[in-house]
Amino acid sequence: MNHSRQAEHAGVDALTDAAVIERSVRDPESFAVIFDRHAPYVHRYLARRLGAGIADDLVGETFLAAFRRRERFDTAHPDARPWLYGIATNLVGQYRRDEEREYRLRQAYRPAPSEASHADRVSTAVTAQSLRHLLFGALATLSTGDRDVLLLTAWADLSYEEVAAALAIPVGTVRSRLNRARKLLREVLGSDPTNTIEETRHNG
Repeated sequence: MNHSRQAEHAGVDALTDAAVIERSVRDPESFAVIFDRHAPYVHRYLARRLGAGIADDLVGETFLAAFRRRERFDTAHPDARPWLYGIATNLVGQYRRDEEREYRLRQAYRPAPSEASHADRVSTAVTAQSLRHLLFGALATLSTGDRDVLLLTAWADLSYEEVAAALAIPVGTVRSRLNRARKLLREVLGSDPTNTIEETRHNG
């Protein structure tokens, strides 16, 4: 790559997602910037929902679909995350049975605490594992719409408005689905589910 081409691509890195996508219509190679920016996060989201094996395949499918649809991207939105997570969530929809099986497998799996752990650490670990066990069971029973909204907010860090954009639903629907999902999880866990969901976000 010559110096002018290198400088041109360096300039693309400084653009907003919308500007990069708009540019990629005439310069397809520049779409690689969108992949580099967001692929690790989309992969993490998919892995939490379906497991790493399926996520490896679906992250590629997500960005291939995004590339093919780039001319239809609404450049009024500078951040491509809601759009990308929406595509990823639609692909998850094709694997609903795998997702529910994944949660049930996680629910059934209870790793034994290390014998070298102190009693208080073991107690804490067992409590956390029990809560995750209950959480994964509850996630498997949520309706698909409620689960999508809950996990886009909890695991993808999207705002209500961004979730609405990702799923092409009104913000009011996002709020009602999220409230319904949290109520169900609260009933199952006996407490606010936020901390438990956050733990699964960081710990697998």
